[in-house]
Amino acid sequence: MAKKNIAEMSFLDHLEELRWLLIRSTIAILVFAGASYFFIDYIYSEILFGPKNPKFITYQFFCNISNSFGFEDSGICNAEMPFIIQNTDMGGQVSFMIWTCITVGFIVGFPFILWEIWKFISPALYDKEKKYAVLFIVVSSLLFFLGVLFGYFIITPLSVYFFGSFSASPEIVNEFNLESYTGMIKTSVLASGLIFELPILIYFLTKLGLVTPESLKKYRKYTLIIVLILSAIITPPDIISQIIVAIPIMLLYEISILISGVVVKRELKQA
Repeated sequence: MAKKNIAEMSFLDHLEELRWLLIRSTIAILVFAGASYFFIDYIYSEILFGPKNPKFITYQFFCNISNSFGFEDSGICNAEMPFIIQNTDMGGQVSFMIWTCITVGFIVGFPFILWEIWKFISPALYDKEKKYAVLFIVVSSLLFFLGVLFGYFIITPLSVYFFGSFSASPEIVNEFNLESYTGMIKTSVLASGLIFELPILIYFLTKLGLVTPESLKKYRKYTLIIVLILSAIITPPDIISQIIVAIPIMLLYEISILISGVVVKRELKQA
């Protein structure tokens, strides 16, 4: 049966389209999750527990940066991880393996999910906008993967270093729960990936009239303060590390302002 025009679709028709979007996306995630099982040992040793290694590439990078700016005594150069990761639940390791595979499946299958989302929203777009499908998928996927890399190589190791080396008292030993450790990594990676989608989100919010360049500029200083506070919490105690974390996020915000401005100008020109 031919697909209905959006003007002819009822609310239930839209729900049906959304249901199939979720079904196809879930199947794709499960397929990629199943494939990731064959690489599970590498995922465990090199990826999940990589930030626990004091020789992890991020610690070496920040050490070199600190030394080049005269911070020879930076603690990250002698990073220690005096903590162990333990499992306290009977089925904890089984759950850990399943959710690890599903997370990998979501990350790898994200471009397919974007394609499904595009097919869902494209009937509401103009014909000249529909031809940007490939550009939308490529740019959105690239931003997401850049965010994932930023979360894994910057946010995650700095968080592991801070919480792993922090001690309120010598009498307290850090023994982190497996779910707590992996939950922090998944949250950092996925949240960063989605945050890097900010320019795409701002584009559609501006199209809907919910955001303007003026409103984004108005709240720029508040955004900067929030980003700097979060950077100060998760990074070593030197200004260079904080700036390295804050710059990409603020750059995304500035790009979002430019994108919003372009959209508004085009809308005015069409009007």
